[in-house]
Amino acid sequence: MLSSLDDSAAPRAASAAPFGAASAHLAFADVEPGEDQRWSTWPATQPLERGPEPRPDWLVTSAAALDTELGIVKTGKEADLWLIERAVPGAPADVPGTRTLMAAKRYRGAEHRMFHRSAVYTEGRAAPRRSRDVRAVQRNSTYGREVARTEWAYAEFAALSRLTELGASVPYPVQVGETEVLMEFIGEGRTAAPRLAQVRATPDELRDLFHQVMGFMRTLAFAGLAHGDLSPYNLLVHRGRVVAIDLPQVVDVVANPNGFDLLHRDCVNVCEWFTRQRLECDAEALFGDLVGDVYR
Repeated sequence: MLSSLDDSAAPRAASAAPFGAASAHLAFADVEPGEDQRWSTWPATQPLERGPEPRPDWLVTSAAALDTELGIVKTGKEADLWLIERAVPGAPADVPGTRTLMAAKRYRGAEHRMFHRSAVYTEGRAAPRRSRDVRAVQRNSTYGREVARTEWAYAEFAALSRLTELGASVPYPVQVGETEVLMEFIGEGRTAAPRLAQVRATPDELRDLFHQVMGFMRTLAFAGLAHGDLSPYNLLVHRGRVVAIDLPQVVDVVANPNGFDLLHRDCVNVCEWFTRQRLECDAEALFGDLVGDVYR
C-alpha cells in the first residue's frame, strides 16, 4: 500500500550551503549580496520543490530578491530554525510579493534522536532509495548522514504541502532545497509565536484552543494521517490561531504498522496537557473518534 505522503521527486543528498556559496549565480547592475546575504534561491528550485498553488500573495518569487539571514530563532533536536528576510532591494515595502519574513529550517545530522527513531515513522512509505544510499545510512557514514538530513527535509516539505492542500493549520511551505526547508514565519515582527505550552489562557480561550487542536487532528485523520509526535511544544498560538509545526514524521496510520499507536500517543499527549489546565479531555474517547474518522 502506498503512503499518502510518497514523493516521487528524489531529494539530492547534498549539504545546505552557507549564504553566498550555493546560491543562484545571478548578477544585477547595482546590487550585490552583502554579509549574511544571498540571491533568492527560488529561481533555482524545481516545480516540485515549491509550495502548492494557489500561492499566498506575500510570497516573493522575483529573481532580483535577496535573502538576508537575521539570526537563529531556536535550536531543536534535529534541526535549527533561522529567520530569513526575502526582499527585492528598493521595492516599496507595502507592495505584496516584494518583502517577507520566512523561517528556514536546516537539518543538522543523523546523530540526533529523531533520526534514530526514523524507522518508526517511515514504515509504509514507498520511497525507494538507491542501494548505495541505504548502505551509507546504515553505516552512518558522512555521505549517509547527508542522505538522512536531506530525506527529512524533503519529508517535512511534502507533509507541509499535503496538509496545506487539506486546509490544515500549518505554516505555508515556500520551498525545499538540499537540507533546508523555507516556510511561512509564524509570529509578530521578528518574534516567533509562543508554543501552546507557554500560553496562559482563560477557560473560554482554552476551550477554543482545544477545539482547534481537535480540528487539526480530525483534518489529518480524515486523510488517514497522524502528526505522530504531537504535543503542546509543537503547536504555536498566533493571534488566537493554533498552528502545528515539526512535521517530518507525519504518518499514514493505515500503511504504517505503528500508525494507530502513534495516533493514540498524540491523543494522550494533547489530553494530558489540557487536563492539567483543568479542561476535561478524554484521550480514549478522542482516539476512538479519530479512528472512526480514518475509516469514514
